[in-house]
Amino acid sequence: MVAPKFLVGAVTVLHDSEAAADSARLLLLRQPSHHGWGLPAGLLKKNEHPAAGAARELFEESGVRVHPDDMTPGNPNAIVHVVGVVDTIFFASVPASETTLVVDGAEVLEAAWFPVDDLPRLTVNTSLLLGRYGIGPHAK
Repeated sequence: MVAPKFLVGAVTVLHDSEAAADSARLLLLRQPSHHGWGLPAGLLKKNEHPAAGAARELFEESGVRVHPDDMTPGNPNAIVHVVGVVDTIFFASVPASETTLVVDGAEVLEAAWFPVDDLPRLTVNTSLLLGRYGIGPHAK
């Protein structure tokens, strides 16, 4: 029999810890290969713990460092996409006013904080993913 193969990724939903609950803000990235803003994310390395992968990708794409122990798994923690990709989802927060955003200009063009109630145009995948957690235009 053939066992299905999946690519496993890690996604970070990063909140501004200084924002009040009614004015929550998220870190979003604009990448050259995407139409819209997205979340820090990437594929896990071989034998990499998902929280460690989420922290690594967050740092590589935005310059924001969060320890894997400070990441909270989403509920659900894994989202299976129809294209053979499984994303593990983690939530974290940092104070935006004390956090310097650094992008490489190649993989990520821009990183910025956005109010949850006034998000920019999101990629389809980001919009659907955030909606599963009650955030954005597809919130359930």
